[in-house]
Amino acid sequence: MSQREDLIDKGILAPSIRRQCDLLEIDRSNLYYIPVGYSKDDLKIMHRMDEIHTEYPWLGYRRHHATLLREGFSIGEERTRIYMRVLDIQAIYPRKKTTIRNKDHKTYPYLLRNLDISKPNQVWATDITYIRLVKGFCYLVAIIDWHSRAILSWRLSNSLDKDFCIEALKEALAKYPAPDIFNTDQGCQFTSLEFLKILLNLGTKISMDSKGRALDNIIIERFWWSIKHENIYLNDYRDLKEVQEAIKKYMHYYNQIRLHQSLT
Repeated sequence: MSQREDLIDKGILAPSIRRQCDLLEIDRSNLYYIPVGYSKDDLKIMHRMDEIHTEYPWLGYRRHHATLLREGFSIGEERTRIYMRVLDIQAIYPRKKTTIRNKDHKTYPYLLRNLDISKPNQVWATDITYIRLVKGFCYLVAIIDWHSRAILSWRLSNSLDKDFCIEALKEALAKYPAPDIFNTDQGCQFTSLEFLKILLNLGTKISMDSKGRALDNIIIERFWWSIKHENIYLNDYRDLKEVQEAIKKYMHYYNQIRLHQSLT
């Protein structure tokens, strides 16, 4: 049974599974996903790699590997590269292969360079990050307003599919006016036709980070640093339900304390 299935009440008097998924902000398509098992040692290494990347995002797999060896972990270069793909992390400097993308998907140029971002809903940005759990991990996608720094919507998933990204996008658009520009990386979740057509049908311009340029999306990268250091790394969340509640509380805190501009 998946962690998401544990959240669902299947009693006769319970709301429909679709309604429960809506209330829990999880995607029904992922409900019965069973992740590949990892040993305690595997998870320990991946959790540490996530910490290293959050502190030193410019490190490539060779430096990740060297750092892990220096700290006493037993791991080869190839497994280091595999775990970086699992964590969906990349170094910030340009290199031949960066984020996982579908070559058949259309990509768009980066539109934010030297752009004066002066109002809410002018530019939104999104990204996915790895969230560790005691006995596993999941992924968090968030949509942020570049000007106000407010988190507009978010979703958790235990797989890197496109569905939870689409759900987060639909929620943000239901609450706020469509942005002039939407910035993403070139990951297959964000270059999928299903994701892009939602924005294109609204007249929103698509902007995508250059290959290997995580700093093109620096606003969301700063948010990942904040949520991990101020919450995730300070706690040992056991499962998806527990981390779901914790992130929900943190998002309220983050938006209330750090929001300097009013959304319109």
